[in-house]
Amino acid sequence: MDDTVALTIALAKLQKDANSFVRSMFKADPDPWQKEVLDTISTGERQISIRSGHGVGKTTLLAWTAIWFLMTRLHSKVVITAPTSSQLMDALLPEMKAWINKMPRQNRDYLNVKQDRIELVAAPERNFISARTSRAEQPDALQGVHSRWTLLLCDEASGIPDAVFDASGGSMSSENAQMILAGNPVRSQGLFWKTHTLLQDRWKTFHVSCLDSPRVTKDYIDEKRLEYGEDSNAFRVRVLGEFPLADDDTVIPIELIDTAVGRDIDLDPEAEVIWGLDVARFGSDRSALCKRAGRVVTEPVQLFSGSHDLMAITGFVKAAYDAAPYDRRPSEIMVDAIGVGGGVCDRLIELGLPARSIMVSEVSSLGTNYHRLRDELWFKAKEWLAGRDVRLPTDATLTHELAIPRFNYTSSGKLKVESKEEMRRRGNRSPDAADAFVLTFASEGATARHGYRSSWNKSVKRDLKWIN
Repeated sequence: MDDTVALTIALAKLQKDANSFVRSMFKADPDPWQKEVLDTISTGERQISIRSGHGVGKTTLLAWTAIWFLMTRLHSKVVITAPTSSQLMDALLPEMKAWINKMPRQNRDYLNVKQDRIELVAAPERNFISARTSRAEQPDALQGVHSRWTLLLCDEASGIPDAVFDASGGSMSSENAQMILAGNPVRSQGLFWKTHTLLQDRWKTFHVSCLDSPRVTKDYIDEKRLEYGEDSNAFRVRVLGEFPLADDDTVIPIELIDTAVGRDIDLDPEAEVIWGLDVARFGSDRSALCKRAGRVVTEPVQLFSGSHDLMAITGFVKAAYDAAPYDRRPSEIMVDAIGVGGGVCDRLIELGLPARSIMVSEVSSLGTNYHRLRDELWFKAKEWLAGRDVRLPTDATLTHELAIPRFNYTSSGKLKVESKEEMRRRGNRSPDAADAFVLTFASEGATARHGYRSSWNKSVKRDLKWIN
């Protein structure tokens, strides 16, 4: 008998005891909620859905489950999927590989670990874990998986298009097929949401709040409560593991932010490149430079802190411009010219850079809808994200700051985004990275008010009074 087959047969006694497999193979002690889920999976429950806050051990649970399923069953196929390749390749697969490396050497050698696949050495076509990204335009990630034992693991399931789940019906047709959905509940629609609401009688569901997890510190929870507010959707999703409410007063819904991070959107080489520069005005503020090429923010926002020397900030931007490939240099650099930003913009123009002076305190170019241009830009950024065909980089500062600002209405019915000072009173620092990002949407409105490049590519007289 082949040694690999013999090992699988020996481990088969653990088919119905995933907790014992985890404790014996990894020397790990599952948290209470993880133990409960593993016990449920071990019974063969066909449809399981887990919503959770951040950092509770969800990725670890999925990694344990996939390895246990593969190693305790002959003719077993496991498919893991997520809405972005970064979630698979940078989070879930590395987690699996890390736990495989903790296994006893004699057991680890029975597995062949590849970049996007883990195979049983003796039967690589019949026993494997395969990683497949879920995309709306290619909804076949969970399609055509047929085996005696089948497991479909869906990470960050809230962001997986329903078309992917629709195509999984054939894979779930066998008697020993199981599907597990897990993730932060960022969207109040789609199959993941339905499993916890409309379809709850057909799915075994679990809810894991950060408040109940031994892995999440009280300091983290208190920090998020202070940053977002206990009644915000950001706190509901990221801490409580609850779906967002429709009447939240934040400008940009948390779902639009989280699902855009790492989205598999190709960079269009013909896309116009726009940079946004928010210049620090006070002691704790940071100057921030955001680079956007069409539908893609190409890299984390660069933050320049520790100095309010205007020439140093100018040099920072000039160096970034000179370092950029010629075809990736910006056609416009939108500079918040209120206060000290005006001097930076003037100097950049003198140096020959395509800087453009933006007064975010001006009346909106769509004056009937928004209080000021700044308010218009924030809602333009929301509209860009709402297209669901754009990509943000993995940038914790940017995604955090985008979720903070709230909005209300003026007495005349115009939309108004809360000011930086209002955010500071709620315990948040200035959203410098986010402001740099929204500045990349300023071109259209500024052109409508001031004309094209020939009329603005020069120093201008500025009103330096900040209007919140």
